[in-house]
Amino acid sequence: MSAQIIDGKKISAEVRAEVKQSVEKRIAANKRPPGLAVVLIGDNPASQVYVNNKQKACDEVGFLSRSYHLPSSTTQQQLLDLVEQLNNDDSIDGILVQLPLPEQINASAIIEHIRPDKDVDGFHPQNVGKLMLRVPALRPCTPYGVMRLLDSTGETYKGRHAVIVGASNIVGRPMTMELLLAGATVTVCHRFTSNTPELVANADIVVAAAGKAGLVKGAWIKEGATVIDVGINRMEDGKLKGDVEFDIAKERAAWITPVPGGVGPMTVAMLMKNTLEACELHD
Repeated sequence: MSAQIIDGKKISAEVRAEVKQSVEKRIAANKRPPGLAVVLIGDNPASQVYVNNKQKACDEVGFLSRSYHLPSSTTQQQLLDLVEQLNNDDSIDGILVQLPLPEQINASAIIEHIRPDKDVDGFHPQNVGKLMLRVPALRPCTPYGVMRLLDSTGETYKGRHAVIVGASNIVGRPMTMELLLAGATVTVCHRFTSNTPELVANADIVVAAAGKAGLVKGAWIKEGATVIDVGINRMEDGKLKGDVEFDIAKERAAWITPVPGGVGPMTVAMLMKNTLEACELHD
């Protein structure tokens, strides 16, 4: 029996509609709209697509949107100065500096310079630390979105074994904290894990976030598992593929996300939700 598809486009549209409704209520109450500043350094084509998608989402939900497109020669100090300016701008609730950054700029230093209450990416050490301490504030967008997708399936988490493949700071590690917070038992697989196939085969929930096409074989998936594929890998023919062997996995899983159209749209939707939450903190 083929798995049910978890439709990230549909669920992300629901999140954006919720945010838009909240913004309309703010405007009706004579409050200002949330403001998001997006900073792009250089001309990375993938980054430009992501930034354009974020700006379109801002327009859709009624946010004030500001875009800063700086040359790839921008220095670290110039970027720090811009972040400081935005930190002190009361019309801006969220600051997003699009990664990756040019090699002359230390990404960690930039992230740490963003005010934690304006860190709508959820990458600041203070926000990551709060998630770890079970008092979440602004949450990393992709793991936050994955939780919304899992919730849509009726997932109960407690007593369930979740396996995360990939231990990045952006997805794998905060994903671990989100699932622990929800009550799941969590195992993280990474490049030094010797028995990844065996661990995945025992998982009720699989989150693949390693960034390597087809790394998680469909045959590893336990019958009836829920599979969330965070990977977005562009192949030589231009097509996008996930980290999971989709065609085989979907015949074993109960629920599965497609690539594209699964986790991807959720990241932008949760960015909108985070920005709204940041704005409400600033009221």
